[in-house]
Amino acid sequence: MALKKPTSGKTSTSRDGAAPPPAHAPATDPVMAGEPAAGVALDRYDLAILDALQADARLSNTDLAARIGLSAAPTWRRVKWLEEQGYITGYRAEIDRKKLGLGVLAFVRVDAERNNADATSALEAAIRALPEVVACHYISGAGTVELHVVATDLDAFSRWLMQTLFKLPNVKDLHTSFSLGEVKAGGALPLGHLRSRGSAR
Repeated sequence: MALKKPTSGKTSTSRDGAAPPPAHAPATDPVMAGEPAAGVALDRYDLAILDALQADARLSNTDLAARIGLSAAPTWRRVKWLEEQGYITGYRAEIDRKKLGLGVLAFVRVDAERNNADATSALEAAIRALPEVVACHYISGAGTVELHVVATDLDAFSRWLMQTLFKLPNVKDLHTSFSLGEVKAGGALPLGHLRSRGSAR
């Protein structure tokens, strides 16, 4: 005899405060149907929120609501939902590094042993702890990871390279190139590919 799991008696709501479909209804909404593919659950209001906050993360909820064409309450719920689902991972100020005296931006390819999991984990942890490293990516081709490193000047970068980076675990060799001028940095992520799916509901 099959036993049915008792319900809690509570009614959940969507990110806009609406009640969910009945239990027997087909799960046509990607949010209700389980883990969606990247971006599938986003509608035109969500995309408008992401566009607006990428352009100006200091927008008040009232200003954001006016910009996307919703009232304040559902806009706030949507922002919280985007945060909870991991679409929005944080808010921060964009700072001009040169005004802070960080005139050097270097791209450093690090050769490391790829077949030693413990050494690789130790290298990752050490890199995360270095404030001079503002970005790190595993890469294809020559090298294992590429670091984006800032320093006050070339002498300071050279000292940091020899005294810090070369001493990290599992580092075999380094290849460095320098930025000669920024054309674009800290750009907003493009969202057009999500709009083209016809995700507006």
